Amino acid sequence: MSDKKTPLSAPARQGEIYIKGMMGAQPIVPFDPVQLEAKAKEKMNPKAGGYIIGGAGTDDTIRENTNAFAKHRIYPRMLRDVSVRDTSTELFGVTMPSPILTCPIGVLEMIDDEADKAVGKATSKLGIPMIMSNQASYPMEEIVAGMGDGPRWFQLYWSKSNDLVKSLVQRAEQCGCSAIAVTLDTTILGWRVQDLDLMHLPFLSGQGIAQYTSDPVFKHIVKTMDFGDDALQVPGVDPEVFDAVKTFTGVYSRPSITWEDLAFLRSVTKLPIVLKGILHPEDGKLAVKYGVDGIIVSNHGGRQVDGAIAAIDALPKVVEAVRGAGSDMPILMDSGIRTGADIFKALALGAQAVCVGRPYAYGLALAGQEGVEEVLANLMSEFEFTMALAGCKNLGEIGKDNIISH
Repeated sequence: MSDKKTPLSAPARQGEIYIKGMMGAQPIVPFDPVQLEAKAKEKMNPKAGGYIIGGAGTDDTIRENTNAFAKHRIYPRMLRDVSVRDTSTELFGVTMPSPILTCPIGVLEMIDDEADKAVGKATSKLGIPMIMSNQASYPMEEIVAGMGDGPRWFQLYWSKSNDLVKSLVQRAEQCGCSAIAVTLDTTILGWRVQDLDLMHLPFLSGQGIAQYTSDPVFKHIVKTMDFGDDALQVPGVDPEVFDAVKTFTGVYSRPSITWEDLAFLRSVTKLPIVLKGILHPEDGKLAVKYGVDGIIVSNHGGRQVDGAIAAIDALPKVVEAVRGAGSDMPILMDSGIRTGADIFKALALGAQAVCVGRPYAYGLALAGQEGVEEVLANLMSEFEFTMALAGCKNLGEIGKDNIISH
């Protein structure tokens, strides 16, 4: 069993922080999101910072993701009894204490040795679902070993090998995942300038491919690959590791995937299928047509398309399209969530929950598992305060009337 704890109410947590301050304690991580990123950047080496913090091209989409929230303003109501508050929600039969999940972030070993294992332990303590990365630093079996009964999903990058796709999702089933989040927007890597300036891609040194090297189908593919006698080797990288790297780069993603391919995924897993990366309302309608179980409105945190629409701006039209097509499937949102107010705005615009990415990675870089817990607990508390101060005592009371968009 996990050592899951009941999160403190927001006022109780706030009071605890102030009391610890009177006793001389210092914050484990900065509360201000700008300072959180700045301190984490100081702690990371340039390659880690480039990969975790950087985005596509000029970083315009990253900036737009966060700036766009300012166009949506909270419209508080007064004299409503919010003395008892409930921030819980349910997704695919799993009750969550707050409408927050963690985004899948790959290669976390660049910033902390325990990487995904630390994140899994932190989310399990708080009852927050972790979406395990397809590009994790540890096999999914090792990650969940420390999670007890903590909720978890699995992110899938659709490989060129359907046998490998099948193996990964069925391993996820055996690991107790409650959904598969298929990432649609990374069938090829974006033009990531910070990584290019450093001429560094972590996968080429064998980082972030643990889900593959632990997979029996992938191991078989490695053995059957013909690299030739004069195949490229990289100084300082073990030849066997580099064979796995070369195999990974050959099968990693499939740009030819289409809506029709979703039938294959449905045939090999009973888990709910969630499409991550929807931005256009017509794609929302197609998600309904092809019978998926949920979608995540996302632009991959600005890491794929420079100049893309902000996820929060895309959300209302996607919600309208999906609901107009007669579906009540869960709609989540990520890309740009930094505060409790951001979470409230996303829910007011139609999301059932949000996924948080870089902030928890910054916590991991600064203080490992404890840093992840602090960042997420801070967001949970700030959201509860925002909800109450806007005049809502539960998620069901958050809606379009609580927001004005310019």
